[in-house]
Amino acid sequence: MATRDPRPPIIGITTAPTTHVPAILGIPRPLQALDTSYLDAVARAGGVPVMLPPSPAAAVPALLDRLDGVLLPGGGDVDPARYGEERHPETYGVDPARDDLEVAVVEGALARRLPLLAICRGLQVLNVTLGGSLLQHIDGEQGDVHRDVERWDAPGHAITFAAGSCVAEVLGTTELHVNSLHHQAVARPGTGVEVVGRDEHGVVESIAVDGHPEVLAVQWHPELLAGHEPHSRLFDWLVEAAAGDQS
Repeated sequence: MATRDPRPPIIGITTAPTTHVPAILGIPRPLQALDTSYLDAVARAGGVPVMLPPSPAAAVPALLDRLDGVLLPGGGDVDPARYGEERHPETYGVDPARDDLEVAVVEGALARRLPLLAICRGLQVLNVTLGGSLLQHIDGEQGDVHRDVERWDAPGHAITFAAGSCVAEVLGTTELHVNSLHHQAVARPGTGVEVVGRDEHGVVESIAVDGHPEVLAVQWHPELLAGHEPHSRLFDWLVEAAAGDQS
């Protein structure tokens, strides 16, 4: 019987571009940033979070070889050119370097069967990488429900999961109230992508990938709901799966 590696699993988390004006310089400086809620959630689950800034595609295999799991966090929108569409006026935060990195990470993680948790934008990157498309802007009343920034740290609208799906098994329920900070959603599922969670309006809230039980993707932000069970179980799942994947 194989012996489980006693070291904590290393979880790579991709970063987002931003700018900062240091007082000593007084001019904008480019930075790569990550909400510390993701770092805290992985650490609480027993993993070691490592930030992954944009890197050349050729470097991604070497990065993944050193990781036990991957987390794709939320952030700006995926370039709609990647799924053959013109940019909607409400589409924002597009960063080609981040898109390049995360698409390569998805492809490499799937090829290695590396445990992958995709959150919000991460779910959308996963779907686009597999040939799917996105609804670029959720309009009207539904849009207000899904971009409830005033309740970013509290469960709001309800979603339902397919019985027997990985996400339902991990969370221990087929119904859940979640927070919501997105204005885009899955339109056409990619190859092998199965929709396993929707809200009452039919908006996609969770997807799975056929033949890849090591992949879990959700549209809401569980990292911001640390005090509300069972959301933290998603990070427990990632770290446990990564621990079992160590060689």
